[in-house]
Amino acid sequence: MKGLKFYIKDSLKNHYALGAFNFVNMEMLKGIAEGAKETRSPAIVSVSEGAFAYTDENFVKGLYESARKSYKDVPLFLHLDHGKSFEMCKKAVDLNFDSVMIDGSALPFEENVLVTKKVVDYAHAHGVLVEAELGVLRGIEDNVSAEENVYTNPESAEEFVRRTGCDTLAVAIGTSHGAYKFSGEATLRFDILSEIEKRLPDYPLVLHGASSVPQKYVEVINKFGGEVTGAKGVDENLLKKACREHNIFKINTDTDLRLAYISTVRKHLAKNPNNIDLRKFNTLAIEEIKNLVADKNRCFNNINRI
Repeated sequence: MKGLKFYIKDSLKNHYALGAFNFVNMEMLKGIAEGAKETRSPAIVSVSEGAFAYTDENFVKGLYESARKSYKDVPLFLHLDHGKSFEMCKKAVDLNFDSVMIDGSALPFEENVLVTKKVVDYAHAHGVLVEAELGVLRGIEDNVSAEENVYTNPESAEEFVRRTGCDTLAVAIGTSHGAYKFSGEATLRFDILSEIEKRLPDYPLVLHGASSVPQKYVEVINKFGGEVTGAKGVDENLLKKACREHNIFKINTDTDLRLAYISTVRKHLAKNPNNIDLRKFNTLAIEEIKNLVADKNRCFNNINRI
């Protein structure tokens, strides 16, 4: 089966993006794999430090290895999302992850360079790819928190990649973490993205905080006892432009999967208050996540790429 390096190059050549979908349990991972199977799409399955803390490394690796056995024809690549230290990235490398992200974006530039280079040297020696980040995304999600956006400086991005040797770079152009991304019109700084691409031609870039926050899920959650009023995500037309017209090879999606899962569970339990069988609502949640992932793959132009 083709590896992640192949799909990085192929996505840039053919103008599509791989979805990077976060999971914390078997149901989410199965839904992701089912969605990728339906559209015949390669997919990156991501775990954060928070997911490690929730499950532990043995469960993470066990779930992934089970998915690989059950979906032998679907390229699923295991990725560490927002590793905050060399030690965390080393743990993922030693677990044979396909790629790791070292997130030194909150550090001063020189410190970010140093920790990223250290991770790159270790990961590359073990055949693992490294994603780094330059710029800061506003919002809160798992162990990632920032009050303001700090856009990626194109000149600094060029220097950063040259000095660290990172394989891919997450850039800040206006997206944000969590369910509350925009208070007004959703916009992305494609001018900054274009300038980065001029300095780093044919280089794979990553878009974090790119969930669209489908309002159908928000409405269901609020109808059945939730409170996520005002949640707003990234317009999918902007995501289509990012991967079709620019070098965005990977688009992260976490919040949308949570919304799909929680809305399904809330609705089912509200309508079936006597149900104590987890399998009933989890089966529905798997199906909803499958449909969401398939829709995302269509948005990312990631159809029939296997």
